[in-house]
Amino acid sequence: EGEVVFRLEERGCAVPAGKVALNAIMAGCLPAYMPVLLAALEAMADPAYNLHGSAASTGGAAPLMVVNGPVRNEIGMNGGGNVFGPGNRANAAIGRAIRLVLINCLDAVPHLLDRSTQGNPGKYSFTFAEDEEASPWESLHAERGIPPERSAVTLLAAEGPHNIQNHYGRAEGILRTAAHTMASLGSMGPGQSFVVFAPEHANIIAGEFPGKGAVREFLFERMGVSQELLQQTGKIDGPAWSADPARVPHGLDPGDIFIVVAGGEAGGHSAWIPAWSRGRNGLTVTRPVLCAEERRAKKG
Repeated sequence: EGEVVFRLEERGCAVPAGKVALNAIMAGCLPAYMPVLLAALEAMADPAYNLHGSAASTGGAAPLMVVNGPVRNEIGMNGGGNVFGPGNRANAAIGRAIRLVLINCLDAVPHLLDRSTQGNPGKYSFTFAEDEEASPWESLHAERGIPPERSAVTLLAAEGPHNIQNHYGRAEGILRTAAHTMASLGSMGPGQSFVVFAPEHANIIAGEFPGKGAVREFLFERMGVSQELLQQTGKIDGPAWSADPARVPHGLDPGDIFIVVAGGEAGGHSAWIPAWSRGRNGLTVTRPVLCAEERRAKKG
């Protein structure tokens, strides 16, 4: 069974590398995928991710995973067209392996520990590569403190994608469309979220917003609903998390919005992916992808 990849104290479970490998094989993973899978599981074991809560909740959380760095191309991951859909073995198999580890090693079995009311399709697989080559901005992992030449994974327990459709707008029009989507009452909460801009949208926006920081500020200042509406509809039963009751945004500050670029070269479709919980019960976690030699050195 070998090295323990991670422990989940709430379940009293230790997951050894041998069991991870068995589940990876069942999912269709090639040996070259293993460093990415191991990095993903280590990220999910971080208490900030809240693996037990997200796996057991009625909220239907899925492990959203963005892969950055050279490993994307080395194992043939998709960051282009149909990025959330079928057609790529690495994307599908790595995501499926994560789900099988949750089921077979952590007992996150549907209708038992996994109490999702409806779930979401990302619970099958929600893994994709950022299209760093098509992005006009700094890559996600570089923002998160990983050297650009290294590979990394970033995970958040999340809902499924919400479509941001805008075929004719310029930069502010696209961002206002995104901000309106991010004000979805059904998904409103203080948690983090991802905006996945397709290259067409990203390059239009970058013409007027050369840095991600300005994009985040624009979105955060324009999304939100009133505290009164949240209370009237029963979304909250007390004060909201915003200092301004007239405008309660998703998240606590602009830094809770993570921006990546992925999708087909043409098409005015991007996506907003919010955290799974109506509270703030899980955060975004990034881990480097280690080669076998680095993993042995870390263990030693």
